[in-house]
Amino acid sequence: MRALLQRVTSAHVEVDGATIGQTGPGLLILVCAMRGDGPVEAEKLARKIHKLRIFRDEAGKMNLALKDTGGGALVVSQFTLAADTRSGNRPGFSTAALPTEGERLYQHFAASLRGLGVAVETGQFGAEMAVHLVNDGPVTIWLDTANP
Repeated sequence: MRALLQRVTSAHVEVDGATIGQTGPGLLILVCAMRGDGPVEAEKLARKIHKLRIFRDEAGKMNLALKDTGGGALVVSQFTLAADTRSGNRPGFSTAALPTEGERLYQHFAASLRGLGVAVETGQFGAEMAVHLVNDGPVTIWLDTANP
């Protein structure tokens, strides 16, 4: 699975102009299931994100993890993280999980993060969404379970 993490002071996602998910200080997590991924990858990614030390401590150093700050997470499905741009000018997405499997793993990832004690809200799988965020830092981190 792939994820793009953005440390945020706030983030929310809208569908048809209505807010369906939001978080205060914490993470906006754009996530994509890849072909061949399963529950193991979703759980591994959740554990890594939960423990990743990318939040400031009292000295201003990135020494705290989401689990230490009590921050929340807004998890948004983003199949375009599977973009293959190696040839031509139009990205290919054939390495992304099929929609049914992608949705199942997206939900499993969010549930796994919740199971670790994180307050999680989500977007709507497969919907056209408007994602609003205030990036804190800015801090943006790319994770891929296939390339740890």
